[in-house]
Amino acid sequence: MRVKAVVAYDGTGYGGFQRQKNAPTIQEELEQALEKLTQTSCPVLASGRTDAGVHAEGQVVAFDTAWPHSLPDLQRAMNAVLPSQIAVLQMEVAAPTFHPRYDALRRAYRYTIYRGAVRNPFAARYSLHVARTLNLEAMQAATLMVVGEHDFAAFGSPSVGENTVRQIYSAVWIQQDAWLYFDIEANAFLYRMVRMLVGSLLRAGYDVLSPEVFGEILRGRERRKAGPAVAPQGLCLRHVSYAEGN
Repeated sequence: MRVKAVVAYDGTGYGGFQRQKNAPTIQEELEQALEKLTQTSCPVLASGRTDAGVHAEGQVVAFDTAWPHSLPDLQRAMNAVLPSQIAVLQMEVAAPTFHPRYDALRRAYRYTIYRGAVRNPFAARYSLHVARTLNLEAMQAATLMVVGEHDFAAFGSPSVGENTVRQIYSAVWIQQDAWLYFDIEANAFLYRMVRMLVGSLLRAGYDVLSPEVFGEILRGRERRKAGPAVAPQGLCLRHVSYAEGN
């Protein structure tokens, strides 16, 4: 049977989701846990390949298994053998053809910034510390320009093929005390796209570039004029949406 699962993880110390030769990865941990429990190889598919150091609270994965017991038993068993940085939150039987990446309709990310005057050691794993004054009005004005369908070649590269057009359904900055959140939802993202967008939008916040110049960068599609990409630890994959029945 094909199993669909929602996984959360702290990406600190991992080389990203996808299995690699030279670094530990989330995929490797999941596949090793499944093999230990089922005594068979269970390749794991994912909704997206989060980068090194990036976190997730709603990564969706799928795998095929002949596990003879209940799914709650499998979920408990996996959480017992997985490292503490990874947890399986949900499990359900999926259609045999379900693919967490190709069937996904929307993906939602959050980038977290800590704005305290002094860095917070307890926030360092999950946020970017920015002590400088930010022009939030300029950042919001620039952010409005990314909503809709655009070519985001200036802000990332596709993992497969050459298409750099993406549909952004929502993008907004949210201020809560010392915390600043950038929430964005799209049909898909380019490699490093969210981190490049945040880096460019912070430049608007520093008054280094105006919202109008940000718009020119978006329309101009020149990668060298955007960014730089912000650090990965502030980024988290929050949710992946599917059509009813998937």
